[in-house]
Amino acid sequence: MEINTINCSEVCINGCVRPDRCENKSHIESASKFINETSLDKMHEIAEEARRKKMSAPPVWVIPEWND
Repeated sequence: MEINTINCSEVCINGCVRPDRCENKSHIESASKFINETSLDKMHEIAEEARRKKMSAPPVWVIPEWND
């Protein structure tokens, strides 16, 4: 019996273990397309904008729920 879904971030560290049945194939294709079609300077701009946006956002406080 084979499990239908796997946690790729843990199982596929050294490469895809099921390349013929990869559940993330569409993500791989779109990421490859982005990498091939986007200049490194543009990627840097995108990353810098995301960093600025994150740094200017107000802090998010996580308050644990106490279960008594």
